[in-house]
Amino acid sequence: MRSCCGGEAHFFAPREKDAMAAGAATRLLEWIFAFYFLAHIPITLLVDLQSLPGAGFYPRSLKELTSWYTVSFKDPMMQDPPAWFRAFIVCEAFLQLPFFPIAAYAFWKGNCKWIRIPAIIYATHVMTTLLPIFSHVLFNDFSRSKHPAPQTLHERLTLCAIYSPYFLIPCLILLTMLFSPLYNQVDKRKKK
Repeated sequence: MRSCCGGEAHFFAPREKDAMAAGAATRLLEWIFAFYFLAHIPITLLVDLQSLPGAGFYPRSLKELTSWYTVSFKDPMMQDPPAWFRAFIVCEAFLQLPFFPIAAYAFWKGNCKWIRIPAIIYATHVMTTLLPIFSHVLFNDFSRSKHPAPQTLHERLTLCAIYSPYFLIPCLILLTMLFSPLYNQVDKRKKK
C-alpha cells in the first residue's frame, strides 16, 4: 500500500522493526549457542570423560583439577559416579561430542535452518538428563558418601547452580528452534 506521497504507508514500519529486533535477538542467541558448544568441547574432553572407567591416561594436573572441583563443590558424581551418571557421560562422549563442532559452526554462521531438528534432539536429550542429576543432588541422602557431598540446602543449591547452564542453554536452544520465525519459515518453492 502506498501513501499519498508515493512512499510506503507508515503502519508497515513497526512490523519491519519488530522483525529486525527479533532477528537481532536470534542472532545474539546464536552467538551464545556457538560459544556454549565451543566451550563444551574441552570441558567434555578434559573433565567429564575422566568419570569413565579406563580414563587413567589423563595427566596428573587434569586429575587434580577435577579432584579440586569435586572437593570444593562437593560433587560426588564426578568423584565416584553412579552407573546412571556414567551412562550420561557415555552419551555425552559418543552422541553429543561429535555434534558440538557441527552445532558451533551452524550457530556461528547463523540462520542455518538444517540445524533445527538436530538442535531440538540435542536440547531435549540434555534437558532430560539434567532432571535426574538435579533430583539426585537435591534429594539423595549423602550421609554415607565416601567422598565430599552436599549436606546442606545451600551446598545442594550451589551444585545445582553449577549444572544449571547445561539445562538453561539447551532450554533456550529448544525454544529458539521451536518459536523463532527465522528457524520456522516454510520455504516457498514453485512446483514444476
